[in-house]
Amino acid sequence: MAGRPREFDRDVALKRARDLFWARGFEGVSMTDLVDGLGIASARIYAAFGSKEALFREAIEHYETNEGGFAERAMLENSDVRSVLEVMFRAAVALYTDGLKGCMVVSAATNCTQQNEAIRDWLAEHRKARTQSIIDRLIAGKRSGEIPAHVDEIAIGDCCATLLHGLSVQARDGVEPRRLHAMVDAFLIGFDSMVSAR
Repeated sequence: MAGRPREFDRDVALKRARDLFWARGFEGVSMTDLVDGLGIASARIYAAFGSKEALFREAIEHYETNEGGFAERAMLENSDVRSVLEVMFRAAVALYTDGLKGCMVVSAATNCTQQNEAIRDWLAEHRKARTQSIIDRLIAGKRSGEIPAHVDEIAIGDCCATLLHGLSVQARDGVEPRRLHAMVDAFLIGFDSMVSAR
């Protein structure tokens, strides 16, 4: 009589899949990699998550709700715009250099084969949404008088997103945290100069 298949913890499996996708990207992870990494048969992976793409999307959602939610937490926990930006960037450096993983949403699928363009476009929408959330916070800062009228809040928001993405790439390349924090310092000096000029 065959024994019943060993039960597995779905949350643990999801985190293991997240780490695989985070390290290698969507196309760099095969079903064989998932079977090996999760320690469960492919049939059970399909039964629990539906498909590799569905598992990837759920892993991204898990990342954004937890580790990758640093920007949203910075906005909730800090009242002034400058503190929001500094806390967001410092948290990004800490996360991106933890094992030199960078940002999962930035690195997971910037280039895809034609059959996976939907994944690439979906991740692009997530990056655009984060950029818009930063711009929205800057707009609120302008309305409250924290940011003077002459400052282009959309350009600043786009610059913030570019810096976040660049920090991710630099971290994956092994640039040490000291240098990444120095980039943040340079941005904040420029930001302070811009908002103090009348």
